[in-house]
This record gives sequence, structure tokens and C-alpha cells, in this order.
Amino acid sequence: MSKKIIVAEDSSVIQNLTKKILTQMNYEIASVKNGQQVLDLLEQDSYDLILLDIHMPVMDGMECATRIRNLETESKDIPIIAITGNANNYGMKDFESVGINDFIPKPLNYDSLVEMVRKYVTDVN
Repeated sequence: MSKKIIVAEDSSVIQNLTKKILTQMNYEIASVKNGQQVLDLLEQDSYDLILLDIHMPVMDGMECATRIRNLETESKDIPIIAITGNANNYGMKDFESVGINDFIPKPLNYDSLVEMVRKYVTDVN
């Protein structure tokens, strides 16, 4: 059974690129454009990892991570990796304070993305 990853990113270009890379790695991808949609997915199914853009409409990544960590289900323990173009505006302590495990700066780098996902999700083979 393939591992399932949520990609929460409001940029269609980044979302499609990330989805393409992760699909080639045999992961099952659910793509959404805001934090509220992430929470909606977590009500319906379980996932192995969340890639979470920090700046999104409706609900940003920081608020979404906070709400995930406050859930009363197993979903509260899913690893969360922030995706941000403003890494200079945040430090790892900011991310950790809302329950984000790690981050990847934009623009996304193929090797960094693959390495980060493999760090948190065991390979599917």
C-alpha cells in the first residue's frame, strides 16, 4: 500500500511540480490550496505526511499546523513539513512552536524535496 501525502500549496505550478515528483516516488498525493482543506481531508482519511505552504488563502500554514496538533485523533501526530518562500521571516523555533517538524525553502529543489520526504516517510517498494 502506498504512503499518502497531503500537498497544501496555493501555487498551481509548485503544487503540480511537487505532485509529479512525489507520484514518481510512488506516493499517493492529495493536493489542496489552503489549510481548511487540509483539515477537511484529515476528517476523511489518514495520511503519512503533510507538506504545508505557510502563506495560503483562507487558512495559512501556521494556523493549520496549530489546529492539526490540537486534534483529538491520530492525525495530530502526522509529520508536517513547511514550504516557504520567506524562510528568513521564520526560524525553526517559530515552526516548532506550532508543531511543524521541518521546512523546505522555496524555490523548491528536487533533491531537497526528495531528501526531506524520505526523512519522514519510509520508502514505498
